[in-house]
Amino acid sequence: MIEKIKSQIVAVEAFSSTNVEEIENFRIKYLGKKGLLNDFFAAFKEVPNEQKKEFGQAVNTLKNAATEKVNALKEALASQEESKGVYGDLSRPGEPIALGSRHPISLVKNKITDIFARIGFNVSEGPEIEDDWHNFTALNLPEYHPARDMQDTFFVEKDPDVLLRTHTSSVQVRYMENNQPPIRTISPGRVFRNEAISARSHCFFHQVEGLYVDKGVSFADLKQTLQYFTTEMFGKSKIRLRPSYFPFTEPSAEVDVYWGLETETDYKMTKGTGWLEIMGCGMVDPNVLKNCGIDPTEYSGFAFGMGIDRIALLLHQIPDIRMLSENDLRFLEQFKASI
Repeated sequence: MIEKIKSQIVAVEAFSSTNVEEIENFRIKYLGKKGLLNDFFAAFKEVPNEQKKEFGQAVNTLKNAATEKVNALKEALASQEESKGVYGDLSRPGEPIALGSRHPISLVKNKITDIFARIGFNVSEGPEIEDDWHNFTALNLPEYHPARDMQDTFFVEKDPDVLLRTHTSSVQVRYMENNQPPIRTISPGRVFRNEAISARSHCFFHQVEGLYVDKGVSFADLKQTLQYFTTEMFGKSKIRLRPSYFPFTEPSAEVDVYWGLETETDYKMTKGTGWLEIMGCGMVDPNVLKNCGIDPTEYSGFAFGMGIDRIALLLHQIPDIRMLSENDLRFLEQFKASI
């Protein structure tokens, strides 16, 4: 009988499993009410007196070995389950990282920049707080010029010489002062005007202005450049130029693109004409070239400017310009697919 118990001790020590059901069957086999240990304890009274001590020790050894084995296997199994709970199945692909979204202003600005970069235009930047010379005087708008009233200006601390720029043409002035022709640059940036805020206008907005100065630049070059831009930007190749007035260009024109009348929205945007105004342009006034240290008898150039906000509203069918500056995540997340 004692040899039988010892063989069971060897079997207990050799047992191993990671299956819950197998471990439970092992426990029942040795420690259950009808298990082997109860059988051995019941047989104790039949053991000869001289063997009772050795028999009792062997049964206790078997009981301790079975109990420790069951506890050890259950702890190992619980530890494994806890590890899975923390890390999950390590063979599974990782959780996708939530992507942010670019602002519609950035999307449009980047697209405009890419279009003009293909034909050799670089990007120039300048300060948002400007002086009178770069924002007005150098651009053929001397003091008391009536055209200054076209742009309601934010002055800084009531200083008539320090102001928030009303257009990015000031960047072009700075660029011409520090670079000699040939010049081919675009100037994107934020500008400020003291205007009433509504669904269609704001006191700050974004512009991209372009400048090309070289020998022999003509109005035909301007038109062809704008033709290329509208085709690439909107997929619309039909444009028209209407005579207009800007103090820093002569002659000047407004640029319209034929948007079409295919939908009800097209009728609303174009007021039933099919034509949509997108920018102003013109040949750089000789006085502006002279103010920037460029000889107007040797060089000529053209300039153009457009509102990024307006194009963003147009391309993405946004009904209210104020939505572009409210930082509402529900609105911005709609542009994740446009990154």
